[in-house]
Amino acid sequence: MARIEIDKHSGYCFGVVKAIAKAEEHLYSKEELYCLGDIVHNNMEVKRLEKKGMKTVHYEEFAGLKNKKILIRAHGEPPSTYKTAERQGLELVDATCPVVLNLQKRVSKAYQEHKNDGTQILIFGKPGHAEVNGLVGQTQNTAIVVEHLADLVKVDLDRPVIMFSQTTKSLEEYRQLVEAITAGINPAVGFEHYDTICRHMSGRVLQVRDFAAANDLVFFVSDAKSSNGKSLYEACKEVNDNTYFISSPGEVRTIDVAGFQRIGISGATSTPRWLMEEVRREIEKKLQVSGESTQEL
Repeated sequence: MARIEIDKHSGYCFGVVKAIAKAEEHLYSKEELYCLGDIVHNNMEVKRLEKKGMKTVHYEEFAGLKNKKILIRAHGEPPSTYKTAERQGLELVDATCPVVLNLQKRVSKAYQEHKNDGTQILIFGKPGHAEVNGLVGQTQNTAIVVEHLADLVKVDLDRPVIMFSQTTKSLEEYRQLVEAITAGINPAVGFEHYDTICRHMSGRVLQVRDFAAANDLVFFVSDAKSSNGKSLYEACKEVNDNTYFISSPGEVRTIDVAGFQRIGISGATSTPRWLMEEVRREIEKKLQVSGESTQEL
């Protein structure tokens, strides 16, 4: 008998839950609602909400909207977005994650205090990521984004440095950057670094490794656009080579599940629970065709 288990720690973080709840509240009232960018990095969830009436717009369209209601997603936005909204007469439904909002305030404060003394503000994050764009915007776009050790060539190590992190980045990679800057910076200048990684994310890496190790076969469900999903999938794959990255339930049909006794389903912080449930149903169908019985956990 095959046992199928959905990782109880997987699925939306509270910031995404809040954003989707706000969207559904307005859609339930049949209000016209636009979302600036994908509300979450999962195409299937975006399509589900669009079927309920939400309209996703991108920055080119946003600049031309007037007198509409716009949802700001959990990733947050730079100050320029709020200025555009005010100028265009747009009503904002702000669903910025509280953790991200607090980080924006800290970055802005550091910039205001040091903008005239030569200090460099570093953001450890993925260039172009929505959250990172919001953080860089707090510094009038002067912050330096570093994602890998090789990116440190952009940093002048003879000038003071203050570093923050995108909330969903790897804690281990953050520590490596801190060590590299500490070793290379001129000791006569200051280096401040703040671990602003969300503990829901950093804790998930350890949890997902344990989950992958406890199963014979793992389906990791995530959209390819999710940075968080990529990191967690790689963590699974490190401990269980029978880990498959899938974005839709239909992809289960291409993977052999026969003979595995413990099958696990996990997902990114941007993966809805309903999608993982659909993946479980597809696995059950495939096992039934091969004559195997299943047990749910």
